[in-house]
Amino acid sequence: MATQHEVLIIGGGNAGVSLAARLERYGIKDVALIEPKDHHLYQPLFSHIAGGRAQAKEAVRTQQSVTPKGVTWIRDAAVDVDANANTVTLASGSSVAYGQLVVCPGLQYDWDAVPGLAEAVHSPHGASHYEFELAPKAWTLLSGLTSGTAVFTMPAGPIKCGGASQKPMYLACDYWKEQGVLDKIRVVMVQPYPTVFGVPEVDRELDRKIAEYGIELWTNSELVSVDAAGQAATIRNTETGAEDVLHYDVLNSVPPQSAPDWLKATDLPAASDKGGFVEVDRQTLRHLRFSNVWSLGDAAGTTNSKSGGALRKQTKVLAKNLVAARKGKPLPEKYNGYSVCPFTVSRDTVVFAEFDDRFRPMPTIPRVPTWNESRLSWVVDRDMFPQVYWNLILKGRA
Repeated sequence: MATQHEVLIIGGGNAGVSLAARLERYGIKDVALIEPKDHHLYQPLFSHIAGGRAQAKEAVRTQQSVTPKGVTWIRDAAVDVDANANTVTLASGSSVAYGQLVVCPGLQYDWDAVPGLAEAVHSPHGASHYEFELAPKAWTLLSGLTSGTAVFTMPAGPIKCGGASQKPMYLACDYWKEQGVLDKIRVVMVQPYPTVFGVPEVDRELDRKIAEYGIELWTNSELVSVDAAGQAATIRNTETGAEDVLHYDVLNSVPPQSAPDWLKATDLPAASDKGGFVEVDRQTLRHLRFSNVWSLGDAAGTTNSKSGGALRKQTKVLAKNLVAARKGKPLPEKYNGYSVCPFTVSRDTVVFAEFDDRFRPMPTIPRVPTWNESRLSWVVDRDMFPQVYWNLILKGRA
């Protein structure tokens, strides 16, 4: 007979832990969290690690230490959901029944979608700061470069914090500038969209920094294959179909991403969603077909840019809506599409982008242009946010 929990959460990352803590605070006592890993990572610091501005140890803690008291930690992996039977199947073969289910397993990295990419980032000349283990390597490669070509790539489609693909590039450029070697290094940023980010005010500020550092911005372009042994990246222009082969001395690449394969195979995504994201009302975060299923964070089929800032807003909305739904009351909260991306454009300044799901500016403080390069924004992003994350967000208090 399956174990039963009042609320079952799939995923012990930012979404799962902060939501579990908030639900406990709201009076739900039987909350269980499914998470196979024994460590918990603060992903926004990965860019700082890859740019030489943080140590890897700052971004990791044990899963046990961040799991809220009173929450049951199921140290296993979800492999299937039967939403009609209200059960989740685990990798161990056992199953767990639920009253309410929250699905937030995050994204998977589809390395094989780009031939040669997996080999390249593990080669002596490649890295990816989206992998915790490879972020320190990225800084070793970037800081050791004194001449040659550095290529930074970002894929199309939903990914974790799209702007994060650029952050180590700016940090490296500022370092090379300090070292007096920037003019000897060709820096290429491969961007799949028509502009560097998509929010006009932010684009203008980033374009200014790109010009300052002499970065080549290749828009409407994607990495389509890599020859790791030959240190060659093939880039395709998505408008013309033309391909260029770039020889690189350092490649830092962000992999294509999608919902986990097991999730794609369930009934939870919309039939038309090839990415496999959970079909939810984008405002209430409740499933459109299963009233006791919810989703937030990277695996949710919402229209916002996926980020920790978006998740913080979603957590409050979902928690209050789930509590109301259990009591048979109308759902009181709506998520407004907010997201945020702090761009580390130098080794001590940040361009702070706040925007909605239509890429319109959405500053927390009205009429304050947070997208202007700022030393204060650096202090907020680098020094304050990690403390807020560990001490408030994961405890359901921010």
